[in-house]
Amino acid sequence: MTPTPTTDAASAGNGAAAAPRANASGLEGVVAAETELCYIDGIAGELSYRGYEIDDLARNSTFEEVAWLLWHGNLPTRTQLAGLNAQLATERAIHPDLLDHFRHHTPAGVAPMHAFRTAVSMLALYDPEADDMSPEANYRKSVRLTAQFPTVLAAFDRIRRGVEPVAPRGEGSTASEFLYMLNGDAPGPSAERIFDAALVLHAEHSLNASTFAARVIGSTLADIYSAVTGAMGALKGPLHGGANIEVMEMLLEIDASGETADAYVRRRLAAKERVMGLGHRVYKTLDPRAAILRDLLHGLSEEKGEMKWYDMSVAIMDAAKEQKNLSPNVDFFSASVYHLLGIRTDLYTPIFAISRITGWTAHLLELWEGNRLIRPDATYVGPPPRKVVPIGQR
Repeated sequence: MTPTPTTDAASAGNGAAAAPRANASGLEGVVAAETELCYIDGIAGELSYRGYEIDDLARNSTFEEVAWLLWHGNLPTRTQLAGLNAQLATERAIHPDLLDHFRHHTPAGVAPMHAFRTAVSMLALYDPEADDMSPEANYRKSVRLTAQFPTVLAAFDRIRRGVEPVAPRGEGSTASEFLYMLNGDAPGPSAERIFDAALVLHAEHSLNASTFAARVIGSTLADIYSAVTGAMGALKGPLHGGANIEVMEMLLEIDASGETADAYVRRRLAAKERVMGLGHRVYKTLDPRAAILRDLLHGLSEEKGEMKWYDMSVAIMDAAKEQKNLSPNVDFFSASVYHLLGIRTDLYTPIFAISRITGWTAHLLELWEGNRLIRPDATYVGPPPRKVVPIGQR
């Protein structure tokens, strides 16, 4: 693979970028940016961050190392990583007003992404650097947001369950701290490692909908909190980050109904209905992130002695491949991984944001190095010129 920077365009499979037909509907095949952050070959099923294959990163690095890579261009040294971990530990705590907001001003039963998105916007109120657009301040805010996202989400979830938030310990990885703040107990090494790998897999993915939204907002020179809040709005949709929730709901539905996974897929496809977690706008083969998550799910299922979700997922995957040549995307296996880690289903999309904040901020830092307002044209296909007719004659 030649690590030529590309957007969602697929390549011909030999390393050279292909020229997919542009489609105004959904901007498919339209190249909207140049980036050094992420390479995708949808035909070959390849994904890399700044030249490193995703499989290599997921198995041999940590989320914090990947964050540094996205922000700085290279994997960190021991000293650099220690410095980043110290910064993250220092920045994890959130203002008490946000906890009060969750306690007294957040309606019961609200969707976590609504509460999370609102809280992220509120973080700007307590950051004296919120409107400082210098590169140094924007980098510090990138680290700050990455540190605080897990704290915000864990606090919201505990408060809605009627238990007190757990303060960050100020030590350990992002994966460990989040699971600790969520559950009140330090996770075991296996759970931490699996969750850390999931964060690596979700950290960046070129010009997906939420990243593009962040870049559009950032190109106006709006502050980083505004851009990230907009990205979270895009992430919420079931055709983007919300798909992992629908995957788990599908698995639970199949399990409760007694219907076989194979029969479920055949019935849905025959009715021309979607099977969530299958197919991808970019990948025409198995999403490379899904392949890694499948291995993680298998190991976790064996460790917990509960193979049901893995077996069901593989049966769905096989049936969809046979019927419509559909392959799983990143959401398909991540849903079961989170379920086995004891994470509530409606937290899956917010967890996506805990990881993707690194990609969003890396894109914003890259954009602001030579910013130009993103303002595309549109082809007008409406009525020809006409005159206003007095209202009494219409």
